[in-house]
Amino acid sequence: MSKRILILGAGVMQGPAISIANDRGWRTVVADADPAAACVGLADRFERIDLKDKDGMEAFARSLRDDGGLDGVMTAGTDFSATVAWVAERLGLPGIGYETALDASDKARMRERFRLKGVPSPAFTVVRSISEAGGDLPFSFPVVVKPVDNMGSRGCRKVSSSDGLPSAVEDALRYSRSGRAIVEEYMDGPEFSVDSLVHEGEITICGLADRHIFFPPYFIEMGHTIPSELSENAASELLAVFIKGVRALGIRNGAAKGDVKFTSRGPMIGEIAARLSGGYMSGWTYPYASGVLPTSGALSIAVGERPDDLSPKKAWTCAERAFISIPGLVSRVEGLEAARSAEGVRDVFVRARAGDRVAFPENNVAKCGNVIASAPSRAAASRSAEEVARSILIALAPRDEATDTFLAVPPGGEGKFPPDAFALGQSLLDALADLNEGGEGPAEPARLAILPFREFENSDSRDLVGRTVTETLAAIRTLTGLPLPYATSSTPGPCVLGRGFWTALVRGGYQGAVYRIESDVRNR
Repeated sequence: MSKRILILGAGVMQGPAISIANDRGWRTVVADADPAAACVGLADRFERIDLKDKDGMEAFARSLRDDGGLDGVMTAGTDFSATVAWVAERLGLPGIGYETALDASDKARMRERFRLKGVPSPAFTVVRSISEAGGDLPFSFPVVVKPVDNMGSRGCRKVSSSDGLPSAVEDALRYSRSGRAIVEEYMDGPEFSVDSLVHEGEITICGLADRHIFFPPYFIEMGHTIPSELSENAASELLAVFIKGVRALGIRNGAAKGDVKFTSRGPMIGEIAARLSGGYMSGWTYPYASGVLPTSGALSIAVGERPDDLSPKKAWTCAERAFISIPGLVSRVEGLEAARSAEGVRDVFVRARAGDRVAFPENNVAKCGNVIASAPSRAAASRSAEEVARSILIALAPRDEATDTFLAVPPGGEGKFPPDAFALGQSLLDALADLNEGGEGPAEPARLAILPFREFENSDSRDLVGRTVTETLAAIRTLTGLPLPYATSSTPGPCVLGRGFWTALVRGGYQGAVYRIESDVRNR
């Protein structure tokens, strides 16, 4: 009789596990609180259960065992490895113990385990209220504040002084299911993702990737590239610390995913979760780069079997890159069909569609989508992913309060969030202020012309995802469908897009400029 597996989560990140189990001829059962989750239809059976409800999940698993059998339970890309462990422990299924899972999902418990076992990780303190954040910290600023029990960088930010601590703690507590936040030392240096499988205590590394983190004070991963560019010696040093962390947590059968920084003090653990990664690495980018399916190995371990050979079958590079938006209401997304057929592109994932509210990301679940590309060389894979991510254009509905509020913030100034699309030096900001306002309507849109801003156009300025000014203007023409020639001395005044147009472009990129045209000209 074929095996039966219970998979927690029916979203995109669980899709590879469901599909691989199906391909093996297993009977697949998925549980999720959302009956409209993306991969519900892939499974043989779906059950609507909140993944936080460990008792409800246990009861359902018992009913499966009593009616046809149950061979294992697993998840990938969720922060509910503790529920998996609870069910496995209570039903005598393969997996890690519940207390071990709590150590790997509660950041306070995790940090304490690392401290006791001598694993390099930041000093920390736990707070349960904003008032607790007012006391002296046992370490100096800057610090990082985060909820003890969430993923995707929700509620996580860097704080440079005591003035910013109360609001950061308030935000972190809002995202914490247990009402606790952790304040810890800030770790400098580049960050890396590690995936691994653990069978009978034997740890097999299934990918080391460079993470590309932007937009302080938040930690937004705009992509990752695998394999890492770290030198062999540095990678060995980093992985040795990761392995020490896995053993400190007591993970002996299952998966372990780590975020590790290479700091001025050497490698330090950000966190280690008892699951496969949720950022496309285990299910997509590592398989495309290596020819190995970590998810397949995780399924085998979940039913008490040794995973197949996990040694790499090829040596390609895979790059994942995100695309994002300024705040507003999506009216349309263009460029998806061309993106999916572009050379080297393997997948395009879209989370923002017409009618959706979007915001500049403060965590890793607020991005609008992702592009994955692979190639024999790192340069080719990265170039393909980045160019295609830039080619996907998101237009925002006109006359929207959120967009108006964002664009009302004048360009310039350091350290503000959200940042300007183009970071201009003072000379260009002065030149922008000196531009004529033009006459931006009423006019026939087809007659609109752009007042040249040559100092900016001839500069090497690029927006937050690498678009040049020329590429940004091309995107504006694509989205509006307007020729938008440069204004000349004979161009009628009311048809000239001047300082207001360029200010919206500097602040909000192509989206800001298109919004300005469609709100202030087409809708007058």
